[in-house]
Amino acid sequence: MKSGRITAGLCYLASKNALCAILRVVQAPKCNFEVFYVHQTGRRSRRMGFIGVKHACKKLMKCVEDCATIIIQEKLFSATHWCMGNNTTKTENGMITGDLRNKIDRIWETFWTGGITNPLDVIEQFTYLLFIKQLDDVETTKENEANFLGVPFESMFPDECQKYRWSKFKNLGSAEKMYETVANGVFPFIKNLHQDGDSAYARYMGDAIFKIPTAAMLSKIVDGIDRLELGDEDSKGDLYEYLLSKVATAGTNGQFRTPRHIIKMMVALVKPQPEDIIIDPAMGSAGFLIEAQQYLRDHHADMFLNAQLRDHFNNNMFYGNDMDRTMLRIGAMNMLLHGVDNPSISYRDSLSEQNADIEKYSLVLANPPFKGSLDYVAVSANLLKVTKTKKTELLFLALFLRILKKGGRAAVIVPDGVLFGSSNAHKEIRKEILEHNKLNAVISMPSGVFKPYAGVSTAILVFTKTGSGGTDQVWFYDMKADGYSLDDKRQEISDCDIPDIINRFHNLEAETERARTEQSFFVPVEEIVSNDYDLSINKYKEVVYEKVEYEPTDVILGRIEQLETQIQAEMAELKKLLVK
Repeated sequence: MKSGRITAGLCYLASKNALCAILRVVQAPKCNFEVFYVHQTGRRSRRMGFIGVKHACKKLMKCVEDCATIIIQEKLFSATHWCMGNNTTKTENGMITGDLRNKIDRIWETFWTGGITNPLDVIEQFTYLLFIKQLDDVETTKENEANFLGVPFESMFPDECQKYRWSKFKNLGSAEKMYETVANGVFPFIKNLHQDGDSAYARYMGDAIFKIPTAAMLSKIVDGIDRLELGDEDSKGDLYEYLLSKVATAGTNGQFRTPRHIIKMMVALVKPQPEDIIIDPAMGSAGFLIEAQQYLRDHHADMFLNAQLRDHFNNNMFYGNDMDRTMLRIGAMNMLLHGVDNPSISYRDSLSEQNADIEKYSLVLANPPFKGSLDYVAVSANLLKVTKTKKTELLFLALFLRILKKGGRAAVIVPDGVLFGSSNAHKEIRKEILEHNKLNAVISMPSGVFKPYAGVSTAILVFTKTGSGGTDQVWFYDMKADGYSLDDKRQEISDCDIPDIINRFHNLEAETERARTEQSFFVPVEEIVSNDYDLSINKYKEVVYEKVEYEPTDVILGRIEQLETQIQAEMAELKKLLVK
């Protein structure tokens, strides 16, 4: 049998026998697959879809003779999930629901009642245990692959460390023995994994602290995590997003999340490409990087047929900076759970001299910190040349322009003050973007988008670095609804402008005749310049007030008297009934 191998999400096969070996381990009677096959003639790869393992066997056996390589990509589950069975996680609209949500809430309650009450600490300790379980899952998967495909297998757990596998220590029978093993064996083991450079997560484990205080608490948490059915990367990512949504203290510690649907919209606006080099200089939990990689998987699946692009995706595409090592660990784990094993994640102050990046990236996606103030000595000198300010939101805009390559794009969130601020620093950065680069769009968002964390009004700027201007007119959009209520509860509602924003942005030629009274319209750059580079939509939006005519006063008073007479008559009837 010729050699074959499985990697996350893709299965490369070089023979009929290898194909049969994979299909035998697919237990699900109904799975959704995509098949790519490359002909020996070098013709462009074709793609077909089918449902069901038997149908898959017949179709693939028929075409395998013509193919040098066959690639199977399962739409709903990763290759790891194929080998482990069909335990699906129920999610709804990308959110954890039902029984799984209740199980996660019970684990969270166990942390809380056990004395770990800081939400970030809970997520971090939860992260460690998920990572430990994932290591064992990956190890088990690789063992299965090696057995099925007859290829060599090198374990990440040496013989003396096999006892540190999740499947081993969870069955020790004694809570005290398990606690001893995890605290003094498993935890030091994963902290030292960075010596082999296995993952970005492992690189930030050096100062990690195991905080679970008792054996009983650990035993209960391990049992709870072991019952979670997390068969595919999407469900693990959804679990992580759900955990992050619980960070209720985010508004005070600066770690509040960008809502997932807003991130998806921003990524859809800039359309990441297979050759892009993508960065979030204030990455937090890596939400923008996660959504960018998912967009590429959904819209550019063919890139994985190209060895060079595949290597670029896995090793050189995604970059993130943060100054909080806890968030670095959380962000790296989030990337790992979404199938990106080797992102370039750095402990770095993006605004300081420590960050020497210049024209390195082709795409910036970010929601940088608002309302921060830095000392000049802590800020990179070349950023201050663009705009001399202590405000972080302005300095980050200067940074984006510096680190982007010529032709690079950016979609970033800024507070409304950036759009209309009257200080020299505000005007300078707006002038730099408008006159020396190309500002494509200003999308004004309602103030409730970041609730319950913050009520600040924000906007999305979409621009392209040119270094030589190019802004002829700027597209404005007044978002009124994002699909959720704008109060602290943020409940899902039917009104949502996001699909309209994406559609209109990618069809701007149809927007040229739109009036200023409508929800979106163009404004010539000359008009913006004459208004001190003001980018607030209210400066240019025209509001038409409709005349409201009311009935004459005597008619209204007559109706009130009529209602009063009716009320008195009904009160009299009620009194008669009570007397009886």
